[in-house]
Amino acid sequence: MTSARPSDLVELAQAIRQSQVELVRFSWCDVHGMLRGKTLTAPAAIQALEQGVSMVSTLMLKDTSDRTAFKVFEPGIQSELPGFGYANNLQLHPIACTWNTLPWAHATGWVQCQPRFQDGASVPYDTRTQLLRALDQLAARNLQMMCGLELEFHIYKLGASAQDPSIDPMQSAWPPPAPSVQLIHPGYNLLSEAWFDRSEEPLRIVQATAQSLGLPLSSLEIELGPSQVEAVFEVTDALTAADNLVLFRSAVRQALWRKGYHATFMCRPPFPNIMSSGWHLHQSLKDMTTGRNAFQRSAFPKEVDAHTPASHLSELGNHYLGGLIAHGRGMTALCAPTANAFGRFRPNALAPQYISWGQDNRGAMLRVIGPGGHEATRIENRLGEPAANPYLYFASQIHAGLSGMDQGLSPPPATLAPYDAGDGSQPTIPTTLAQALDALEVDTAMNQGLGSDFIRYYARIKRAEHVRHSTAEDAQEFDRREYFARI
Repeated sequence: MTSARPSDLVELAQAIRQSQVELVRFSWCDVHGMLRGKTLTAPAAIQALEQGVSMVSTLMLKDTSDRTAFKVFEPGIQSELPGFGYANNLQLHPIACTWNTLPWAHATGWVQCQPRFQDGASVPYDTRTQLLRALDQLAARNLQMMCGLELEFHIYKLGASAQDPSIDPMQSAWPPPAPSVQLIHPGYNLLSEAWFDRSEEPLRIVQATAQSLGLPLSSLEIELGPSQVEAVFEVTDALTAADNLVLFRSAVRQALWRKGYHATFMCRPPFPNIMSSGWHLHQSLKDMTTGRNAFQRSAFPKEVDAHTPASHLSELGNHYLGGLIAHGRGMTALCAPTANAFGRFRPNALAPQYISWGQDNRGAMLRVIGPGGHEATRIENRLGEPAANPYLYFASQIHAGLSGMDQGLSPPPATLAPYDAGDGSQPTIPTTLAQALDALEVDTAMNQGLGSDFIRYYARIKRAEHVRHSTAEDAQEFDRREYFARI
C-alpha cells in the first residue's frame, strides 16, 4: 500500500486523527459512475492504510441492476478476465488527495480509492485507471486536458413515507420500487427567478454541500423541464473535474435525501411531460510548457470561411475536432451509457441528432466556442448524459482527439441546420444502446486507446442492461426501478 508515496498515507493517517472522525468511507467509482465501498471505524481505517481494504471483485462486473454479468464460478473466467474468478478479492488503494469530511454525515470521513490486484498491479477495467492512461498519452505530447462541466439533473420532493413503495417490505424486489415524489417546480419557465425562489431550499442544500466539499460550483439554474435544474462548474484539469463530478453526484443525492428530497441524474425521468437532461462537456488542451490554450489561434489566414474550423481553432484543435467527428458514433456508448439516454436525441430539443459541429450552435453535437483567437476557445460536446461515468466520458474524447491529431483529420464544414438530414450523408447518433455498443466495438480509436479487452468487458456489462431493458414488460417501470431510484 505504501510503495508509491508513503508520505501521502502518513499525512492521510494524521488527517484522520486530527479530524476526530468516527467512521471513514473508502469509496470506489464503478463502471456506471456510482460510488461503492466500505466504511471502517477510524482506528481500523488508519490500520487499513498499511494493510489494505479488501473488495469483492464481482463489484467490477455488475450491470445497473447489480447483477453480475459474468459467470465467475465457472471454468474459463480466469482466461476471460485475468485476475478475476470465484469472487476473489481486490484491494482498494486510497487516493490521499481526495480526503474529505462529509458535511451531511456526523463525524464521517471519505476518501476515494482505486482497486488493485493482490500483487499491487492496477486493474485495467477500472475507469479512473483508464483516464489516467489517456492523460499520460496527452502528457507525453506536453498537453493537459482542461474541462468545464454543465450538468442538468432533476430534484424531487419525497412523498409521505407511509405511502412510499421503496420502503414497503411487501413491495421489496430486485431492483426495489422507486420512491414516491413530487415536483419542486412546475417547469416550462426557463431561468425563472420565481421557480428558483420556489426551489431555493433544495438548491441551497446542493450549494452548501458542494462548497463544504471544496467543489468548484459556479452556478445553479432552473432548467426548462419540471423539477429540472443545472449545476455549472469552473474549469479544472480533467482528472480533478472527473473526481469532483463523482463526489458531487453522490453527495448531492445523500444530502438531499436526508432533508426529504430525491435527486436523479438519469437522462429522462419516468414521468409525462419531462425534459431530458444532458451533460455538456467543455474541453480544451493546455500546453504544459507555456500554459497557453492549445486550441487558441495565434494567426489567421487572410481569407477564411467563418464556417470552417480554421476561423476558430488552431491546427491542433482542428485535428482534435476532426477526431471527435470521426469517432462520434464510437464514443456514444461511453458518453450516453444507459438505455434511457437515447430518447433525448430528438429534433429541435437542444440535443444533437447528427454527428456534426457548429460555431456556437447548440443544436450540433459539438459546439465550437471562442472565435477570433480568444483564450477561452474550446469545444463543447453536447452528446453526454448526466449519468455518464466521467472517467470514460473524458477518456473517449482524448482517444478520439489524439486519433484526429495523429491522422491529420479535418472536420467537414460547420452545420447551419443541425436537425436537417440534408442529402443523407451526415452520420447520425446511434438511436439505441445496442447500436451504440455496436459502433463502440468496431471503433479503432476506442479499441486502441481503451484496449480491446476493456471494450469487450464494457460491452458485455452494458449489453446485459440493454437485453433486460428491451425485453421488459413495462419499460417505464424498468426506468423507475433501475435508473430513477438508483442513479
